[in-house]
Amino acid sequence: MICPNCKTELKEKTFHGVKIDSCPSCKGHWFESDELRKAKDKKEEAVNWVDVNLWEDEGKFRLSEDSKQCPDCGLPLYEVSYGDSDIKVDVCNICEGVWLDDGEFRKIIKHLKEKAGKKIMNEYLKTVVEEAGEVFVGPEPLEEELEDLVSVLGYLRHRFAGKHRFLSEFISKIPKS
Repeated sequence: MICPNCKTELKEKTFHGVKIDSCPSCKGHWFESDELRKAKDKKEEAVNWVDVNLWEDEGKFRLSEDSKQCPDCGLPLYEVSYGDSDIKVDVCNICEGVWLDDGEFRKIIKHLKEKAGKKIMNEYLKTVVEEAGEVFVGPEPLEEELEDLVSVLGYLRHRFAGKHRFLSEFISKIPKS
């Protein structure tokens, strides 16, 4: 496979537990279908329940200005925002691969942490119910949906304890039967 940026041969490597193809020159990364989600989940377990569907609204796809081509199928890549962020990623709407330029993965993780923090505090009950429902009908395998639910509950506990230390300490001292 060839890098869509600098036309260098991509090299296979393990990236946060997922085998992907990376460019040794420009440090970009090619994620085949679902590999980006898996790498994100391995890198930051606290946000594994926050998922972004890059193919949700094809009306937002724009041909990449640089005429980038998919390393896998050679067709033009489309530029799309990563969810509701200002991070632009390149996607192939045929093979559903995703190209990230150097540093974009870190930006995505930072964005998801911020989004998770706001969502969990503003809509915590709704988020817990959504994640519990996804255990039965979610897009991911059952084991991964259960991990997502546990992450949400753990993140909520962590945020609650940090924000309401006195109340959290009081609750922890109540004898359990």
